[in-house]
Amino acid sequence: MSYQTSNPLVGETEFALDGPWATYWIAFLRVVTGWWFFHAGITKIIESGFSYTYGSAYMQQMSGTALGGIPVWMGNNLAWLIEPGVPLFETLIGLALMAGALTRFAAFGGVIFMVLFWIGNAGFGNGVVNSDLMGLLLFLTVIVLAAGRYYGLDALIEETEVVKQNPKLRYLLG
Repeated sequence: MSYQTSNPLVGETEFALDGPWATYWIAFLRVVTGWWFFHAGITKIIESGFSYTYGSAYMQQMSGTALGGIPVWMGNNLAWLIEPGVPLFETLIGLALMAGALTRFAAFGGVIFMVLFWIGNAGFGNGVVNSDLMGLLLFLTVIVLAAGRYYGLDALIEETEVVKQNPKLRYLLG
């Protein structure tokens, strides 16, 4: 415990990246990010089932974005995939992150969603740095810091023989 009133961090408190506070924080970020996506997905399922028509309708209006006509084409021609896919994948991404299982793979799915949201809101009325970019950065942080290895199932999965015999699987975990 620090007794220096001028610097309360002197003493036993350690904020190193490999210290316990950092691992708690990384796990917390992973779980909160997972809850965010799980809640978004499960709410859509409860309200609309797997017929979330807003996703394809939204994409049909994205003609003025950096993606050009691609989202409009997707909204018109892939509605059969988008309508059930948005709530289903948001829910699954959220569950995987909360459990810390296949964390990097799930977070990569979140990155795809957030890039589409960020570019889709390309009017950037609040500037380039907006909530969509912040969500994108959260998912990238989960990937870079291998957040599933901190109090997540990925730490256990990586100890299995399958992963030990196929170490490239660790790129999906963690």
